[in-house]
Amino acid sequence: MSALDSSSAAAQSAMEDSSDHRQGLPEKTRRHHPSPTTTTTVSTTTTGESDGEVEDAEEADAEAWATFNKSFQQVQSMLDRNRLLIQQVNENHQSRAPNNMAKNVSLIQELNGNISKVVSLYSDLNSNFSSMCQQHANHSNGRLEK
Repeated sequence: MSALDSSSAAAQSAMEDSSDHRQGLPEKTRRHHPSPTTTTTVSTTTTGESDGEVEDAEEADAEAWATFNKSFQQVQSMLDRNRLLIQQVNENHQSRAPNNMAKNVSLIQELNGNISKVVSLYSDLNSNFSSMCQQHANHSNGRLEK
């Protein structure tokens, strides 16, 4: 099995895992995949913290999670496109037709560009998540000092 076949098989396996609920499998054999749009907000008020501060923090959290959700959707879209490109490259390679082999050059270039975009998106996600964690730590430390 080639590296491309292996990665294609892994992508297919991941897609099958995510579609367990559509396969009519018994409930106990299905994997639970939480909806990316589901948001749970827990609100606690500590001494010295106004309701306005809690609401501001909750709004900031909701906005941050919406940003993460959008970024993950972009990443997933790019990964889905890459899976299709890899399938097309494999089909073209197996056909051995000169025209199809020539098409693979541009397909592989697009795939390479998409991988760079995914790396960039994950880097942005990492920065945003680190910033959010830092803000939460600063907010929590501010509450403890009051």
